[in-house]
Amino acid sequence: MSLETNLFSVDDIKAEEVKSVLEEVYDALEERGYNATNQIVGYLISGDPGYISSFKDSRSKIQRLDRTGIVEVLFKNFKDSK
Repeated sequence: MSLETNLFSVDDIKAEEVKSVLEEVYDALEERGYNATNQIVGYLISGDPGYISSFKDSRSKIQRLDRTGIVEVLFKNFKDSK
């Protein structure tokens, strides 16, 4: 019987949390008829939570994340996709 050790990076866990929250918020905004991309970008630039609907607890979910951390994950994904 062989046991393998899995290593998890804090950055990987953070990135997965950011991705999960962004997907949930994006889907909820679209469901309400908003342009989800514009709303999320507006929130990230301004910090005004009013850009994010409270529908499906989206505003609370996104506010739990650090805005700078969200941008870092988005940029890293962009850079890695090139």
